[in-house]
Amino acid sequence: MSVEPVIGKLAAGHAVAGSALDRAIVSAREALLAQQHAGGHWLFELEADCTIPAEFILLMHFLDEIDSALEAKLAAFLRDRQAEHGGWALYHGGGFDISCSVKAYYALKLAGDSPQAPHMVRARDIILQYGGAARANVFTRLTLAMFGQLPWRGVPYIPVEIMLLPKWFPFHLDKVSYWSRTVMVPLFVLCSRKVRAKNPRAVHIRELFTLDPQLEQHYFRHRGFVNRAFLLLDRIGRMIDPLVPRALRARAIRRAEEWINARANGEDGLGAIFPAMVNALEVMVTLGYGVDDPRRVQAKRALWKLLVPGEHSTYCQPCVSPVWDTALSCLALEEEGSGAARSAAFQGLEWLRPLQLLEAAGDWRQQRPELPGGGWAFQFNNSYYPDLDDTAAVAWAMHAAPQRAHYSAAIARALDWLVGMQSKNGGFASFDVDGTHYYLNEIPFADHGALLDPPTEDVTARVVTVLARVARVEDAAALERAIAYLRATQQADGSWFGRWGTNYIYGTWSVLAALGAAGVGAEDPAVRRAVAWLASCQQADGGWGESNDSYLDPDLAGRGIGSTPYQTAWALLALMSAGGVDASLLRRGVQFLLRAQQGNGLWEHPSYTAPGFPRVFYLKYHGYCAYFPLWALARYRRLVHDGKDA
Repeated sequence: MSVEPVIGKLAAGHAVAGSALDRAIVSAREALLAQQHAGGHWLFELEADCTIPAEFILLMHFLDEIDSALEAKLAAFLRDRQAEHGGWALYHGGGFDISCSVKAYYALKLAGDSPQAPHMVRARDIILQYGGAARANVFTRLTLAMFGQLPWRGVPYIPVEIMLLPKWFPFHLDKVSYWSRTVMVPLFVLCSRKVRAKNPRAVHIRELFTLDPQLEQHYFRHRGFVNRAFLLLDRIGRMIDPLVPRALRARAIRRAEEWINARANGEDGLGAIFPAMVNALEVMVTLGYGVDDPRRVQAKRALWKLLVPGEHSTYCQPCVSPVWDTALSCLALEEEGSGAARSAAFQGLEWLRPLQLLEAAGDWRQQRPELPGGGWAFQFNNSYYPDLDDTAAVAWAMHAAPQRAHYSAAIARALDWLVGMQSKNGGFASFDVDGTHYYLNEIPFADHGALLDPPTEDVTARVVTVLARVARVEDAAALERAIAYLRATQQADGSWFGRWGTNYIYGTWSVLAALGAAGVGAEDPAVRRAVAWLASCQQADGGWGESNDSYLDPDLAGRGIGSTPYQTAWALLALMSAGGVDASLLRRGVQFLLRAQQGNGLWEHPSYTAPGFPRVFYLKYHGYCAYFPLWALARYRRLVHDGKDA
């Protein structure tokens, strides 16, 4: 089975000059090596939109535990990120987002900014232009309800008794994604208790409503028959809520509390993601955990560990990404192939090896109780939630290492777990199996459309890549089904959607790498269509670039912004995996990367590199401009060398 299809002979006149390429690779390698931590891992900043630092300020006022110096630096960050239109966007260069803007405005007002300050007037004007705070999403309205800015009828009815529902019920925690579970369970308690933020300065934002919030009747949008049915159930639930026996509610709250504490995750926090961690801390306060209670202390410390302080401003990360950063850095360095690179990669793999979750409890076991563990989480510690993408990337890096035999047991356990997590349609999701209860995206709580964790093209592609590379006989059937899933999900234009990276360029790289690893050749129709699509997206400067706007408008697939280093690297890696492509496509892309490289050996671009949830939450992986360009340049150099030797 061919693992790395060769693009064919690259004659001297068709390849980038070796000396310039070598210098760029050495510089990039040394820059990446300099980022490695003493323990062997890599950890780059993971930045989100301004809802996260805004929510940090809101949290301090919820608790009445205000660090004035920190608040000032968080507020400075929010002011710096205000867009020209007056509001705040979900990603660099994005359009106005009302939910993010309402939270940012409220946070700044809590921090002491006058509503008459020019930047506040601009923000308020555009928020009102778009219908005011009542038009914000569910998560924002939940925050406003807890701060007493709108009535509880303005948010979904999510009683804590949901914790007691049987598995056969249409809604059950096992049917939704890990991120939804960890966010929702604390919210069940907060909403059932109708908690009230302390808000010590009694700051309000009535000026952001076009109608008195108590008179507003249109907090929920009607999106079709199923959604209307759920809204009717929502109203019925509110009517009967006063009839819920106190003993039943107390039992449900205890069940939720036990659920949260079992997954509290020490100083890494519930789910190791910011929104769940905030909600969990607020529940602890609501349930009377004292300031010195170790559980409350740990929960608060977990949040403070996400801060990224700067000289003049500070922001808060939504989570951290050491396993992902380390696995991808190792793959790039293994491709580079020098002694120093391989030594550093080995240190990274040694750091990763003991983090494999072999026996830990996990929510994934609800669907696969007999399956032995073998996955890795995304963060330093998140034992209940290993994910398939990280697991596949780590196993791939271990298999690509010269010390492959040293990791044979870890690789085998990882592949056993991955194959056991295959969904019925042949694809693979991020954390769970068969998360395809799509009707749940119509409940009032799910206006963000990201309640579920269904199989996706990019995660499936990563699993296919490692299964194909290792090539165990017992995985053949699973591999065949996964490849069929990838073929079925190809877009009409030849691309693939990118759920966890922006966007169709990321998805297409992921799948072409997988098909190449599986020995699907350059003449395969699906590969030819994908290569043609990538060629059509190459920009005049030789690079590739795609905006997150393509999640809103698929006609912008592969386009929307100027060339970026990381997307150019994805396109090059995709084309080199496909094989048989026009050498000039590669040469021009490589030349773009050489021109874009900074004096410190790294690359930089302000764009956001991935969605957390398409259309509602986006991320900037700062490491993507460090390891992906190096990976692409090193692969190109190897293929040039192989071509000349052919």
